[in-house]
Amino acid sequence: MSTPAIPLPAKPVLSILSAKWDRFWPELQKTLEKRFSPMDHVSEPIPFTQTTYYDEELGTPITRRLISFEQLVPMDELPAIKLWTNSLEKAWMDSRGHRLCNLDPGYLNQERLVLATGKNFTHRIYLCSGIWADLTLIYQRGNWVDLPWTFPDYATTAIKDHLTRIRALYTLQVRAQRQTKESHQCPKA
Repeated sequence: MSTPAIPLPAKPVLSILSAKWDRFWPELQKTLEKRFSPMDHVSEPIPFTQTTYYDEELGTPITRRLISFEQLVPMDELPAIKLWTNSLEKAWMDSRGHRLCNLDPGYLNQERLVLATGKNFTHRIYLCSGIWADLTLIYQRGNWVDLPWTFPDYATTAIKDHLTRIRALYTLQVRAQRQTKESHQCPKA
C-alpha cells in the first residue's frame, strides 16, 4: 500500500509571449513579483517562430521570455496560478480586445516541467476549476526529454537551456531546504 505524502514544493515558472513588450513589461514584472516573489531567472527575448498561431492576436514578431521565481510553491497551487494569470491577460487587452501577452504558468521540479492549460487533450490530467496539467517535458539522465505531445518550441535547445538553469536554481533551493530541516531536528538519544 502506498502512503500519501505531501511532495516538495516546486519552482514556479512562467512563459510570456508578446510582440509588444514595451506596452506592459515593466509594470507586469512588478505585478508578478508582488504575487509570487522576486524573479531569479529572466531569459532574454527568444524568437517564437515555431507556429503562427498567435500572430493575429499578439502581432509580430513574437518573442518569449521564460521566467522563474525565488519562492517555491506547492504543486497543487497551479490551478489558482493559471486562473490568476488568465485575469492578467484580460487586464492587459488592447482596445480591440486582443491580448498584449500570453501567459503560460507552470512548475518545474527535479523530474518534470508541467504547464497549466484550460484546454483538455488526451495526455492532460484534470486538476480543478477548469484547469488541466500538461506534462510538457521530463528530465532523465541529465537531459530534458521530449514527449510525443511536447510543443515544438519547448523541444528547442534554447528553451531547454533556460529550463536547465532554472532546474539548477531549484536543486540548490531543495538542498538548502533539506539541510536546514536536518539541522533543526532534535538529536537522537
